[in-house]
Amino acid sequence: MSATRRQILARTGATAAGIAFTGAVSELFTGTAAAATAARESAPGRGGYGPLVPDPDGLLDLPEGFRYTVLSREGEPLRSGEGLVPGSHDGMAAFAGHRGRVHLVRNHENHADARIPVPAVPGITYDPMGRGGCTAIEMDGRNNVLGERVAIAGTAVNCAGGPTPWGTWLTCEETEAKAGTDGYTKDHGYIFEVDGDDPRRTGAVPLTAMGRFAHEAIAVDPGSGIVYETEDAFEKPFGLFYRFLPRKPRGGIGSLRAGGELEAMRVPGVPDLSVVQEAGATFDRVEWVPVPDPSAKETGIRFQDFGRRGITHAQKLEGCYWGGSAVYFVSSFAQRAIGSAADHFGQVWRYEPGRRRLTLVIVFGPDTDVQLPGESPDNICLAPSGGLMVCEDGGGAQHVLGVTRHGEVYAMARGAQNIGTPDRPEWGEFAGVTFAPDGGTMYVNCYKPGTTFAVTGPWH
Repeated sequence: MSATRRQILARTGATAAGIAFTGAVSELFTGTAAAATAARESAPGRGGYGPLVPDPDGLLDLPEGFRYTVLSREGEPLRSGEGLVPGSHDGMAAFAGHRGRVHLVRNHENHADARIPVPAVPGITYDPMGRGGCTAIEMDGRNNVLGERVAIAGTAVNCAGGPTPWGTWLTCEETEAKAGTDGYTKDHGYIFEVDGDDPRRTGAVPLTAMGRFAHEAIAVDPGSGIVYETEDAFEKPFGLFYRFLPRKPRGGIGSLRAGGELEAMRVPGVPDLSVVQEAGATFDRVEWVPVPDPSAKETGIRFQDFGRRGITHAQKLEGCYWGGSAVYFVSSFAQRAIGSAADHFGQVWRYEPGRRRLTLVIVFGPDTDVQLPGESPDNICLAPSGGLMVCEDGGGAQHVLGVTRHGEVYAMARGAQNIGTPDRPEWGEFAGVTFAPDGGTMYVNCYKPGTTFAVTGPWH
């Protein structure tokens, strides 16, 4: 999420566009592009929750009947007294706590020059010069905040991640910076395990066997314990899609420290996923190739030699989650102008391990109105209804989109905090969309200004 499509468009002189939706996720919803386009903003009938109502407080526009609570804002004091709430709110997940409580673990994608760092706390700080990390918010069943504290510190550019089946968060560093760069005293580009209930149980230990690269997100297969990982790279060579085979596949806190094998996906005959343009395109001979040097001591992984047959790359691999019997992952966009083999405005892929099958299930394409939802999908999660919630990270207005089981795309939320000027408004992207364990609350972050919302209402 460090380089958004908005920034790339500005560099290349391209014009932002609205997005239409085609394709279907067979396990979650079915539908047509026409149905999706017709449901854009108003989402009549069973799809969505109706038009968005402008927020008089200028923070978050929601459908009628829904309301939000601001749980946390950057610059406010942490309730733990450890310092200020850091900014750059990014990936996030919600976990069930004791006595009906909920723990939110939230990433802070802070670079070395971040204005408000994640405060260093003894025992859970990796590199004292790292300014990123995670904070944890504890709430009761009514979203009243009971506590807020640092969950890990001293990391860098904590972008997304993902939950584990045993109730911890894997936070991912989206950087390849080594010690001595930007003032860091240790190498960065790792995954760290974080326990939002008791951060000292996990500490600040890099899971080095899972690779050192610009991580974005992960998803864990609850049956096999295999961890799938995305790499966010917007310049050539583009990122890879990985799987990590843990030595202790049954999991548990600290189990990933035991190591394992890291592999990268090869789709025979497809060196760049952007060339695949048709929703429903399927590849039945997916291969997994061992990564020569997961630690990237001398050469970044995506630059390494994977042999005569090569490896499959994709631009801006971002969101990743497990649903049903498959892992889904997002390519946020691709542009020929910056090296991709073809252009697209967003793809969602499904990989079925049992069949070794890869399918392009969602494609986003140009439309006419940038104010309509649906540009550059980023963080993504399953909704309690069985559909999807997708965070936008593009140009123009920023939305949380819903995609119903019936194939309708609708706007669930729209950012109202103008971070530009009255003449040239701009809105921060959404990130970290997730649901409470009981499905009754949607939590989501505004990246800038860093704001965490709890959204309640008449969920289907």
